[in-house]
Amino acid sequence: MQLVTSVGGAITGKDVVLHSFTILRLWGPGVYLRCLRAIASRRPCTFLGLVSTAPAEH
Repeated sequence: MQLVTSVGGAITGKDVVLHSFTILRLWGPGVYLRCLRAIASRRPCTFLGLVSTAPAEH
């Protein structure tokens, strides 16, 4: 029998809500807002992609 381990990476709205305190504490409100925008737009993404994306400068 072979053990296969995989990592999903995609975040869900449930994950963001359940771990909102941790996201805010470790990565700040900017990343949390990016997570909420990604959920609202229903686009597929990963948490790493959201964290590593620099906010747009005006």
